[in-house]
Amino acid sequence: MKISRTLVLGGRGLVGSAIVRELNQQGIEVLAPSRSELNLLDQKMVNDYFSDKRPNMVYLAAAKVGGIKANDSYRADFIFENLQIQNNVFGAAFHSKVEKLLFLGSSCIYPKFAEQPIREESLLTGPLEPTNEPYAIAKIAGLKLAESFRRQYGRNFFSAMPTNLYGVNDNFDPQNSHVIPGLIRRMYEAKLNGDSSFEVWGTGTPRREFLYVDDLARACVLLMSKNPDDIPLWINIGTGEDISIYDLAHLIREVVGYQGQIIFNSSFPDGTPRKLLSVDKIRSMGWEPIVSLREGLQLTYESFLRTR
Repeated sequence: MKISRTLVLGGRGLVGSAIVRELNQQGIEVLAPSRSELNLLDQKMVNDYFSDKRPNMVYLAAAKVGGIKANDSYRADFIFENLQIQNNVFGAAFHSKVEKLLFLGSSCIYPKFAEQPIREESLLTGPLEPTNEPYAIAKIAGLKLAESFRRQYGRNFFSAMPTNLYGVNDNFDPQNSHVIPGLIRRMYEAKLNGDSSFEVWGTGTPRREFLYVDDLARACVLLMSKNPDDIPLWINIGTGEDISIYDLAHLIREVVGYQGQIIFNSSFPDGTPRKLLSVDKIRSMGWEPIVSLREGLQLTYESFLRTR
């Protein structure tokens, strides 16, 4: 029996499960342990797992994640747990001689007022968005871990920086979710309750870029198939297009079928004014997103309804 040597960490979450789906569609069997099978905060457990399974391809999609409120409320948890996960995995991958490792970062690593669209070279050129700074610093550390192992030891470790993601298996918690699943969940409940109005934090003017998670998975698998010499130390993955939160909320309203009025509460913070990634490098490798925002929102809403 052939033993799978492709490991997806965080394989039950939004990003990891999409990578597992993409690999399975290509006929590749994967290891995707649950947290009970592999607690990434436990260094010994991680070392033993890598020593036993001997993976040669690792996708590190596991992380403690959340929306703006969660990031600002649980600052110590976000930086500590993500640093711990990254240190444990990179150490085990190095010592077990993993052939390739792809670390999934985040577009929040870039400065709050970076020139738009944000190029990879903008990293560390200015201050971060304060509300998610601890999470961003942890992700920057992960990126620099990959870079340092590659430069010092010649290991094929590299990083992908996705834009805001959404899709099947998203976290629809009304308090700790990201903007799209959070709005879908709360607007669905407002629809059921017959609420005449629906509140959204902020002014609605910030612009954000959103990528359907299965498109990200295709990009990740493509990167891992490339010659390591052709892969940058880190690379942005996004659509190259953005939308205002105002327009996003009204688009979700159409998808959900909510009839009430949307009210924007400007007493809450907006966060970064605009965050759009430059995606020239990933597109030069032959990748393009194929799921439109309208289609992706519909698919995400349908996945949410299946959980009700």
